[in-house]
Amino acid sequence: MPSSFRPPRGYISENDPRVSQVGHAAPPWLVNYADLMTELAIFFLLIYSLSAAMSGTLQKVYKEVQETMKQESIAGQAKMTKDGLQISLEEKADVSFFVSGSAELLPEMKSYIDKIAPALRRGIDVKSNYLLVEGHTDNVPISTSRYGSNWELSTARATTVVRYLINSHAFPPEKVAAIGYGEFKVVAPNDSDSNRAKNRHVVFLIKTGAITN
Repeated sequence: MPSSFRPPRGYISENDPRVSQVGHAAPPWLVNYADLMTELAIFFLLIYSLSAAMSGTLQKVYKEVQETMKQESIAGQAKMTKDGLQISLEEKADVSFFVSGSAELLPEMKSYIDKIAPALRRGIDVKSNYLLVEGHTDNVPISTSRYGSNWELSTARATTVVRYLINSHAFPPEKVAAIGYGEFKVVAPNDSDSNRAKNRHVVFLIKTGAITN
């Protein structure tokens, strides 16, 4: 090395004992470091593989539900989002899901659930997936002895759907949850009967991750 050469700050000389010489064993710290890097690479590879498998499952469920909704003329939509697979079933002017002002399921809604339930079940058979059922209403005020507002009504309707999935389709209770949004997450302006029917919708969201308390 020329005498005029000045190594940059942090440079380790090739004569430093921490540097492995050609034909000599690597220093102990390097062996441990290499093992750690190998284990990290394997870990991230497993995470990637698991993520790809879960994504593939949801893609299959998505296509199946989308085709079922098309064949059965079920109003709503199915789409993949950053949160998972979202399936929204909307009422129509001639199709109601619940008895008015009640959480009682009508036969039409039971029929719709029966048609998509097998696919939903496959979507949550993946270990870390679970199903969140969302209840939504229009903005017509409600105040009865049982439901003080659309908050209570939408939550009760979501809970009824969850109970139906558990009792009629053997969904595991620990992998299903219910939530009500009332009138506050609309899909259309509440300015006509047809739009209010759209807002009386039920959303099935298959998410990845544990249900937290």
